[in-house]
Amino acid sequence: MKEIKKWKIRQSHLVLDNKWCRVRQDEVELPSGEIIDDFFLNVRPDIALVFPVTKNKEIVFVRQYRHGVGEILLELPAGAFNPETEDAAVAAAREMTEETGYIADKLIKLATLYDNPVKDTNAIHVFIATDVVNTGKQILDVTEDIEVVLVPIAQVYDMIASGDLSVSGTVAAVFLGLQFLRA
Repeated sequence: MKEIKKWKIRQSHLVLDNKWCRVRQDEVELPSGEIIDDFFLNVRPDIALVFPVTKNKEIVFVRQYRHGVGEILLELPAGAFNPETEDAAVAAAREMTEETGYIADKLIKLATLYDNPVKDTNAIHVFIATDVVNTGKQILDVTEDIEVVLVPIAQVYDMIASGDLSVSGTVAAVFLGLQFLRA
């Protein structure tokens, strides 16, 4: 079996360091010895994503505008955080409450995923929260205009098949969450 080796970073510097976007240029040495001097990465914060389920077996989704694709999309509550200063579970609970107004007594970690490991530096930490309760109070950021949408568990697979659920992290979390609930 072939041994896969990591690349060596020879130099690294930020070419864009903005509140909303950070881009790093690495000079790397491949295992073959070849040097690539312009490998660009999106330096992104980690994401905490929650699969919230109510006592009535409904999943709590959020519908919001996503400027990158220019579409209004249905997805699970999620948000960015710095894993060096905040625990992923704390961030997940905070984001769920801020975006949806729902709270949970307990979150269980389902997985750590990588959405685009070729060019993005971050991880997605996926949690499930069961028996979530609605406080009725969202705390939205200036860029957020969010509609909370409750979907019966039985309808979720059809929504993926029809394309109504198309955000990759959400789709992965739905499958992980449903598998957890079956166990």
